Amino acid sequence: MVAELATRPQNIETLQNAGVMSLLRPLLLDVVPTIQQTAALALGRLANYNDDLAEAVVKGDILPQLVYSLAEQNRFYKKAAAFVLRAVGKHSPQLAQAIVDCGALDTLVICLEDFDPGVKEAAAWALGYIARHNAELSQAVVDAGAVPLLVLCIQEPEIALKRIAASALSDISKHSPELAQTVVDAGAIAHLAQMILNPDAKLKRQVLSALSQVAKHSVDLAEMVVEAEIFPVVLTCLKDKDEYVKKNASTLIREIAKHTPELSQLIVNAGGVAAVIDCLGSCKGNIRLPGIMMLGYVAAHSENLAMAVIISKGVPQLSVCLSEEPEDHIKAAAAWALGQIGRHTPEHARAVAVTNTLPVLLSLYMSAESSEDLQVKSKKAIKNILQKCTYLPALEPFLYDAPPNILKHVVGQFSKVLPHDSKARRLFVTSGGLKKVQEIKAEPGSLLQEYINSINNCYPEEIVRYYSPGYSDTLLQRVDSYQPLIN
Repeated sequence: MVAELATRPQNIETLQNAGVMSLLRPLLLDVVPTIQQTAALALGRLANYNDDLAEAVVKGDILPQLVYSLAEQNRFYKKAAAFVLRAVGKHSPQLAQAIVDCGALDTLVICLEDFDPGVKEAAAWALGYIARHNAELSQAVVDAGAVPLLVLCIQEPEIALKRIAASALSDISKHSPELAQTVVDAGAIAHLAQMILNPDAKLKRQVLSALSQVAKHSVDLAEMVVEAEIFPVVLTCLKDKDEYVKKNASTLIREIAKHTPELSQLIVNAGGVAAVIDCLGSCKGNIRLPGIMMLGYVAAHSENLAMAVIISKGVPQLSVCLSEEPEDHIKAAAAWALGQIGRHTPEHARAVAVTNTLPVLLSLYMSAESSEDLQVKSKKAIKNILQKCTYLPALEPFLYDAPPNILKHVVGQFSKVLPHDSKARRLFVTSGGLKKVQEIKAEPGSLLQEYINSINNCYPEEIVRYYSPGYSDTLLQRVDSYQPLIN
């Protein structure tokens, strides 16, 4: 009855207040097996609910009893006992450590060799939940000998067991290169890579996640993942119906691309950049984030790789993400990626500038509603792009809208381009740019003043005077003081 009641959150507090924990404990040793199992199930459901109840399981000295029974009892009880351990261990590193301290890992690892797939699954799940907290707990799981057995579990026919084992390998790998290496040394990568095309979406999520957690740590580990021939098959996951398969596939590609230009080039050659850009067009929100970052990493490596992103029409897609995503952290990633693309050469900067991205970045930088990170990333992206941008029509609006710290870079670009381009010089006068520059108040001797002087030196003195503030007053004064010649 208690196990049944514990399935509904609204009953939990009442059960807790009724002192149900201490009543269930002796039932774990009951002579009737079904009572033992149901008592364990009830404890698991309670512990799963919140950390107070999980804490109560630890304080009530229930763990040693469970561990003892885990080794002795039938498969139904083993599943229930492993469920309690998982339910306790998931809440915090301290609670997971309590499970390690009572010797549960060795027994759970033995359960990974059980004949019953349900027992293996329950044990793998508990081990994964313990390992996910931190590197020390993960190392304890490795030291207990779990990894080779988890690799055997991913080769079993049951889909549920494959999923949980892949998830546990992902949780072990994520903390450090050494832990990831342990997973690689057990031969996990080849088996994981073979499951990239499995029709089961939940399994694909876990497989892609595990490969990402290995690849993220170092060039060597990323190369091991690539050598398992995940390209181009992994690109089909970017078109998957399941949003999280898309997200995890983008994350995997990002974690490989970030390491070196060579790995990024390999992804470009496999069609990975175009595939990620298509994927960005077909999803929204956080699912887009890894793809946006991946394009930024690829573009950051070199001029040619940034050009590959431009040619695949990455800039308009990133522009769309920058404008239409409501969340600041996604806008910030798009701003960063656009800055990485535009910072290489005037050609790169122009590709970003023509999409009308600069005014959007400026308004995000100036907006009081933007998060600090978004303001910083937008400002950095604007500077990266401006310092290379020689496409004057994109720069001109900035003369009117930009704050002083950005204006300096805009005027600097005009001072570089105008001396060498007579058409641009004429346009700069007729569009009102030269007049605007005369209105800027710069500190004498400052870099901004130098830039303004360079621009003014491109024009005859009387033109500059004509557009300077107060010139019409000077003319009027001359009219007032002019004595006409009277015959």
